Amino acid sequence: MDILVIRHGQSEADILNVIEGRADFPLTELGHKQAAKMAEWVNCYMKLDKIFVSPLQRARQTAEKLSAATGVPIEFDDNLMEWKNGLIAGLPFAEANEKYPKPNPYFPHTVVYEQESDIEFRARAETALSKIINENSADSKIAIISHGGLIARLFQNFLRLPTISDVSIGSGDTCIHHWKITTDSRRIIFTNSLIHLEV
Repeated sequence: MDILVIRHGQSEADILNVIEGRADFPLTELGHKQAAKMAEWVNCYMKLDKIFVSPLQRARQTAEKLSAATGVPIEFDDNLMEWKNGLIAGLPFAEANEKYPKPNPYFPHTVVYEQESDIEFRARAETALSKIINENSADSKIAIISHGGLIARLFQNFLRLPTISDVSIGSGDTCIHHWKITTDSRRIIFTNSLIHLEV
């Protein structure tokens, strides 16, 4: 099984400099262009069988470009949504830090400000990836379009890392990570590729 894990394009929250998470901002004009270039590159790189997508606007709009380029329909999965960040969603960073400071100490099970805990977030990502791996054939070519935080949790699961880990892999706007799963191995082919934005 080949899995392309793709982050959405630039969103309006990036321009407004606010916390996004579950705040549902659309792509910017640049984000649409990034998504179109990503879609064109993926269509040349791999013949996809399925596209699984977060229903949040920025991911959906990115996926629509890929679906149009490949002819593969979109399948939405709520488990691929970004972290449920509760009361801080959509707030400027400084305001969020003042009104809703992170508790100290903070534990993986901590739930505050109508947010999901680190454990809940990781479990949701693990559920999404487990379903995709186990409900599709071993030779499937799959794209997952999601968000930076959720992709980080997918990586934790794919690499079988603990919920709390200092291992981090970045995800730029419309970046592509390529994973390969065989009967006896999980391999990372490449990470955070933005080659499609270089042309």
